[in-house]
Amino acid sequence: MKKGFSVFRKRNEIKYSFIKSLGKQYPVVISCKVMRVSKSAYYAWRKRPAIIISAQTLNLHRRAKALFEDSRDSLGSRELGKKLRKEGFDVSRHSVIGLMKRLGLVVKQRIPYKVTTKRKDSDAVADNLLNMNFNPLGQNQVWAGDVSYLKTGEGWLYLAIVMDLFGRRIVGWHTSKRMTTDLIEHLAKLIANPFVDNLSPF
Repeated sequence: MKKGFSVFRKRNEIKYSFIKSLGKQYPVVISCKVMRVSKSAYYAWRKRPAIIISAQTLNLHRRAKALFEDSRDSLGSRELGKKLRKEGFDVSRHSVIGLMKRLGLVVKQRIPYKVTTKRKDSDAVADNLLNMNFNPLGQNQVWAGDVSYLKTGEGWLYLAIVMDLFGRRIVGWHTSKRMTTDLIEHLAKLIANPFVDNLSPF
């Protein structure tokens, strides 16, 4: 409730600033009515003392925001504090946490990336027999396969899939903790004999 009130108050302050910018163009009564705020609240806002930000604080805000954007929104309070202190700013981790909240700096979680393709220059390249024709005229004429990877609580899990492009039907799939030729060979056996083990989708 407290957070919602803060957002509501900030929105009203924007309205008050807009009403003030209108100056003598429109009466305050009409402007307040259009912006849906009370006249008494507007005048109370006008009487509040202005918040003065020092040049040093303004520079701190600018550098914190610039460093955060340069990191592609990945710097947490600890790392941001280290960089700011390295530039000569006297900040603690607690003050950096408050600074990030005031500036709206929210860390974005990155999806882990794992390199799965390690091709040698000497490896042979297969001919492109499909030639971008992904719409076969009948069933079991063209199959397409791919290997993907999933991050689990126990580590990486590799998933091999084969699809019939005619009906976009999954012909077979298999998973393994390692991405080796055994993963593909086992999948081929499953497709050839769907009763090899219980990993077959049939």
